[in-house]
Amino acid sequence: MVELAAFAFVFVAGFVTALATGLGAVPFFFVSEVSDRWNVALWGIASGIMLSASVFGLVLEALGAYVRVSLSGLAIDPIPDRVLLLLGAGLLAGVALVYVAHDVIEAAEVDPRQYEEADFKKLVLILGVLTVHSFPEGVAVGVSFADLGLAGGTRLFGFVVPLLAIFMTIAISIHNVPEGLAISIPLRTMGVADWKLVWWSVFSSLPQPIGAVLAFYFVRVAREFLPAGFGFAAGAMIYLVLTEFIPEALEAGAGLPGGGRRELSAGVAAGVLAMIPLLFV
Repeated sequence: MVELAAFAFVFVAGFVTALATGLGAVPFFFVSEVSDRWNVALWGIASGIMLSASVFGLVLEALGAYVRVSLSGLAIDPIPDRVLLLLGAGLLAGVALVYVAHDVIEAAEVDPRQYEEADFKKLVLILGVLTVHSFPEGVAVGVSFADLGLAGGTRLFGFVVPLLAIFMTIAISIHNVPEGLAISIPLRTMGVADWKLVWWSVFSSLPQPIGAVLAFYFVRVAREFLPAGFGFAAGAMIYLVLTEFIPEALEAGAGLPGGGRRELSAGVAAGVLAMIPLLFV
């Protein structure tokens, strides 16, 4: 049986990623707007981090017993068909979740100007829409904590925490900063107060600690399905990057020389390089 303290620890990690979204609104306390160049670069950094964490972290973790990466090279043992099937099914399920989330978000007409006057029913609607958007990110955090308390991690606050979980929490947190910025920009143009920008940014990611706890519980009680869990989180994040983050960056950089592709490429490269240590832990 999983201890309650472990659930609380994973919930706190997920909540930290949600709080990080509020950092996206902080620049508006000091400047009236964030330049398109920096906005594109931030989306690029977030994309690079998410892609690296998905491939080098989650996918390789799912195949950890059969694939080993070190400074001396790559070693691959025969991978059982069952593991590949679970990983593949997880990847497809993650993509499917985000695909459905896209449809739900596109179908839901939520006017930011209604936020401050939103009644209970409207708040429930907004929370439901945002849940399907940010839930996969919470799942990625929860899955990465699968080995919490087991050997091979780093001791933090009385827990043995997997290095993958530390990297994933940092990766999702960094990714949430430009997402908070993206949420704050239209609200700022409508006259929403600075401190409320922080609140609505954090609010948009509140499903993440919930998703983290649910995913953590699943992979702990059904460890034989762990490759599917890692695949699900990786598939959701990769598809999210390709269909939301990169298009969002290119849209923000449409007025820049070259359409912002230079800033985006530099951001992605910086994000990938920042996560390269995942290969060697």
